[in-house]
Amino acid sequence: MAASTIKLFLPQGNPKGLRTAEVSNWTGKAIAAPRSEFKELLERVELQNSGVYFLIGTDPETGEAMAYIGEAEVIKDRIKSHTDKDFWIQTVVFVSKDENLTKSHIRYLEGRLIEITKDVGRVKLFNSKMSGSRLPESDLADMEVFLSLIQLLLPVLGSDMLTPVRKSENGKKNQNTLYCETKGLKASGMRTPNGFVVLKGSQAVLVERPSAAKTHPGYMAQRAKLLENGSLESKNDHVVFTKDMEFSSPSAAGAIIVGGGTAGPSLWRNKNGKTLKEIDEGM
Repeated sequence: MAASTIKLFLPQGNPKGLRTAEVSNWTGKAIAAPRSEFKELLERVELQNSGVYFLIGTDPETGEAMAYIGEAEVIKDRIKSHTDKDFWIQTVVFVSKDENLTKSHIRYLEGRLIEITKDVGRVKLFNSKMSGSRLPESDLADMEVFLSLIQLLLPVLGSDMLTPVRKSENGKKNQNTLYCETKGLKASGMRTPNGFVVLKGSQAVLVERPSAAKTHPGYMAQRAKLLENGSLESKNDHVVFTKDMEFSSPSAAGAIIVGGGTAGPSLWRNKNGKTLKEIDEGM
């Protein structure tokens, strides 16, 4: 993504309240609001346009991040129909300022957004069926640009659901990759803007330390959840990460791998053997 200038506007002066976002030389516009300001959102004239929208919140039963992705020719009419869904607390709408988004365009965007959200795997989708739409080559190119700017703006407006846990390495080993070994098992990972990611294929111990459930119950509960949902898979005498998994810190990532508490800055090392602590101290 090239360097971009983003214009944020807070109509009420509240950074957590209703806000709009635009990118220089882009025909699109984003409008975001918490559910507590749903009435104010519906009064926005932009919601008379066609576009795509996100309802973002938490699954009340599992505590997992959850989202609904939709499209409509008149956004206002459609999102009003979702008031019976109690999981969402935030709405983000994307429309075109020149009103040139057709039904085919927004169906295509909805399909691609659902596809990307599934691939990224950060949230559980309330709706996962992709309608999609076939577009002429020129329209498809335009919608991919529109899509890339949705991906740019959504994190600025408070959601990482479209952001991969790590950037593409384009076939090259990332220079920031870190490694750890425990009991002959090997894992790799790297820092991310949200914490630390353990890379797919990394190995972890099969059995937790006897005291771990008492000394680090939060980490062990998270580990149990990863085993339950298939993010960790048993392989003979160890377990393997089946996908890239992001954690809040190097220590949190390390605890899942070693089966108990650990000092992440001392556990993780670069290819030259320097610990993460040493790397940080040398900056």
